[in-house]
Amino acid sequence: MLLKLQKNIIYGPVQSRRLGPSLGINILPPSIKYCNFNCRYCQYGWTDFLWLNNKKQTSFPEVEVILAAVERALKTLDLKPTYITFSGNGEPTLHPCFNSIVNGVIHLRNTLSPASKTAILSNSTTVLNPDIQKALSKLDIRIMKLDIGNERMFLKYNHPTKGIRLHPIIKGLAHLKKTTIQSLFCKGKNGNYSKENLTDWIKKIKFISPFAVQIYTLDRNPPSNLISSLNREELLNIQSLLKKEKIPSQYF
Repeated sequence: MLLKLQKNIIYGPVQSRRLGPSLGINILPPSIKYCNFNCRYCQYGWTDFLWLNNKKQTSFPEVEVILAAVERALKTLDLKPTYITFSGNGEPTLHPCFNSIVNGVIHLRNTLSPASKTAILSNSTTVLNPDIQKALSKLDIRIMKLDIGNERMFLKYNHPTKGIRLHPIIKGLAHLKKTTIQSLFCKGKNGNYSKENLTDWIKKIKFISPFAVQIYTLDRNPPSNLISSLNREELLNIQSLLKKEKIPSQYF
């Protein structure tokens, strides 16, 4: 079963399988999947790229409205979240004022919930943008997507919108410090669990030299019926490849 899109700026706290208790922040338009990927496994279903092509008609939440929502949540929660996480209905760094929002959220965290850490779940497509890099570097945890190791699989599995290529993403990820890479693996006709992709993916991971890698598989039914979940042994196989290269990893 697919997840319903977030209608509000704040959701949760939710129990994240990677972060634990996490207060979600959706800074994207409500009830719209706003992403420049159309991943075969996305928990929110398929992407309508028409939204990306009509940016002038897309209404992003204003910075002041977002920060007011975060402030209300942090003031009213009885139990402060372990993480304050940028995620939501797509790719959070696509908000045109992402840098200003990060600055504001960090200020609120420092004031109202200093024990909480800031985090982001990103598809990595904007990572070569200097302003985005600057904003990402201010966050405590950067969980950046990289599921594939070559351009052919990138187009097939992540299915990016026109103009997005793999090489700039790899280059940008290599410039980020203490980055955690998240990689979702699936079997099947359109899956990425193949010897060729794993070999190329390991090479890219070595080049990036991340702080850690998070390996996981499907947690719910995907929009595509041409992929399926890995079992524990297959996840352990991927982890063993990383272990040989002395790259820290976890599987979920």
